[in-house]
Amino acid sequence: QVQLVESGGGLVQPGGSLRLSCAASGSSMFSMYTMGWYRQAPGKQRELVATNGGSGSISYADSVKGRFTISRDNAKNTVYLQMNSLKLEDTGDYYCTARRLGTPTTYWGQGTQVTVSS
Repeated sequence: QVQLVESGGGLVQPGGSLRLSCAASGSSMFSMYTMGWYRQAPGKQRELVATNGGSGSISYADSVKGRFTISRDNAKNTVYLQMNSLKLEDTGDYYCTARRLGTPTTYWGQGTQVTVSS
């Protein structure tokens, strides 16, 4: 069982930056997990923001390309989401996910709230 704990959310003005962190525990094979960030804006469906595979493959939603960067530190069992040039529409609850390669189970964190407001 993998546990994920997100941190780093908060209130920021448009154009500002935040860095989210997600610390994973419960597995010694963190590098074998594809890590992801999802978000859910008020009244909207949850959407995939970015993923970082164990092999280093990275993908982003079109809405965040060029502004967000996902990275991971396997030695610390942590994945990050650096968010720059934040927009009002980036507001939402951000969730970290982990899925071991070749398995169907996706683990979710409890979420951290990001509010972009002037």
